[in-house]
Amino acid sequence: MIDHRPLKDLGHADHGWLNAHHHFSFADYHRADRMGFGGLRVWNDDRIAPGTGFPPHPHRDMEIMTYVRRGAISHEDHLGNRGRTEVGDVQVMSAGTGIRHAEVNREKEPTEIFQIWVQPNRLGAAPRWENRQFPTGDRQGQWVALASGQPQHPQAVAIYADATLWAANLLPGQTISHDLPPGRGAYLVAARGSYRIGELQVQARDGLAVSGEPRIELHALEPLELLLLDVVVP
Repeated sequence: MIDHRPLKDLGHADHGWLNAHHHFSFADYHRADRMGFGGLRVWNDDRIAPGTGFPPHPHRDMEIMTYVRRGAISHEDHLGNRGRTEVGDVQVMSAGTGIRHAEVNREKEPTEIFQIWVQPNRLGAAPRWENRQFPTGDRQGQWVALASGQPQHPQAVAIYADATLWAANLLPGQTISHDLPPGRGAYLVAARGSYRIGELQVQARDGLAVSGEPRIELHALEPLELLLLDVVVP
């Protein structure tokens, strides 16, 4: 099954400093048919104004991945972790028994991020935070694992979940595929560019939920920066 979710049909909230689109039910946006996709609970598309951000707030028992599409995001937490994550890179926070953190755009331009929450496969883990650079040249024409809870991807930032966040950059006309064994699904969002899957054309920032398909093939129609979360689905 392939479920296309155009950007215009996502949840939307404009708080002035924050312009957010929600792929799944979040905060004041609620849809009973979009409570999650397997272990994927949140995929937020956030635009954060310069000099603003999320003040200190808590999380618990959630794996939170942040992918920067534009600008940079600065992180601080009560454990003493501090860091700045730039375009194309990823930060991961395992909330575990509890973590209190803030995320701020200290840049002179808007910062745009995808924030992705996945339910953990172990509760009560020690909280932690990590960020890592992923040169975009390494993912040209191929998938690169950015974050993963699977042992076959040691180069990725570790998460406590049976899921992997992949990224690939394609030129127009290039094709890439991804295999989905039984019981696994994929949620795809292009940070930029459009692509085709079968006869369906998907635009930048649309959501695409795929399940029950053994293999998907994606054809880039424009310069494409694509993220794919591979996750267990019912």
